[in-house]
Amino acid sequence: MKIIIAGSGQVGSHLAKLLSFESQEITLIDSNEEKLSFPNSQLDIKVIEGDCTSISILTKSNVSEADLFIGVTASESVNLTSCYIAKQLGAKKTIARISNPELIENENVDFFSLGISELISPEILTSKEINMVINRSEFTDPFEFDDGALITLGLSAKQTAIFIGKSVVEAAKIFPETHFFPISIKRGDKTIIPRGDTVFQSGDHIVFMNEPGGEDELLKLSGQNNDVIKNVMVLGGGRVGKKVAEDLSADRINIKLVESDKERAEELAEDLENCLVIYGDGTNSKLLEEENLDQMDAFIAVTGDSETNIMSSLIAKSKGINKTIALVDNLDYYKLTQISGIDTLINKKLLTADSISKHVHKAEIVAISQLDNMDAELLEFVVNEDSKVCNKVIKNLDFPRSAIIAGVIRESKGYIVLGDFKILNNDRIVVCCLKDSIHKVEKFF
Repeated sequence: MKIIIAGSGQVGSHLAKLLSFESQEITLIDSNEEKLSFPNSQLDIKVIEGDCTSISILTKSNVSEADLFIGVTASESVNLTSCYIAKQLGAKKTIARISNPELIENENVDFFSLGISELISPEILTSKEINMVINRSEFTDPFEFDDGALITLGLSAKQTAIFIGKSVVEAAKIFPETHFFPISIKRGDKTIIPRGDTVFQSGDHIVFMNEPGGEDELLKLSGQNNDVIKNVMVLGGGRVGKKVAEDLSADRINIKLVESDKERAEELAEDLENCLVIYGDGTNSKLLEEENLDQMDAFIAVTGDSETNIMSSLIAKSKGINKTIALVDNLDYYKLTQISGIDTLINKKLLTADSISKHVHKAEIVAISQLDNMDAELLEFVVNEDSKVCNKVIKNLDFPRSAIIAGVIRESKGYIVLGDFKILNNDRIVVCCLKDSIHKVEKFF
């Protein structure tokens, strides 16, 4: 695909890096020469210095031949404007990154009539991710397919887990009518796509695909409990913090929101009727103690500063908080997940890149997600009559060993499938694969 990315900030440069590894034809535009220096020297892409709302610059980028134009600058208005102009000049699809969730949630605002194919809000994506983590407190890596027909959930294997020392086949015998299946294992620095003879080890971080009902079985197998979360403290009242507070309070969770800016705290107190807004410094452990931090079931740090979020979450963890979530912008911090002492680290850039990536792949991929801290991705395909997998039994497919069919959705019902399962037209197939196998997998669909 010919893809033009407007904006070489953290989202744009990261997206360009991901897509360049997949041999896509990428052009990156930015008005700041310094921001283009790294992509220009390290990535196999074309870079153009200039204003992405300029017709001459867009013409220079061959926008008329673009399959996809992506506006991900720091300016919401620039993204919307550049996408509109790109569409008028011939780009087939356009995606604009926006900061204000209201532009998506307000039904009276129609950007699609302007030729903008999709709006992406990192704030909405982040809030949804946090909501899923909170509702499944003992798990990581939550991702829903087709409104929950299939769900991925991750667990760190403890020595006391029933399945430690057992192979995948042996562990499956504990629950003969199993509703979950391991699809990826992080062991040290290595990502493993498990097979029947793969043996689980203590310390493994394992991602499972689950049918509805599989969560309880998975908890029994791991020897853990999924505690109900009712009281949550949110640090940071920016757009992400406000959105998180709104969404969680709608689920009847008691929210305390701590904001360090007095004027902003007063605004939030007026807007968030079902939340208790506290004006103060959330990094002050004494303040957190006074606000009964130790009585919280979860602590969510979503200020604009990664270090503040990490340190405050570690303070919360030291007070015995069961679930801690920190928003981090720095990808180096994000890689510390599962060893930092914080339960979940969330990065808006990766969420945004994952959301945009589903528009890039050649096959009909309807969902895509990168597994946390793993070199593996989840892809959801729709099977058509021309697909190589159509009307085939799974065990007869010459599927790459670095990929696995994680589940099938048929007529809105999710199935954990084994080798004898026959794939039919219109099935939705979820595949987990290492990144270097994506192109091999696409050929099957």
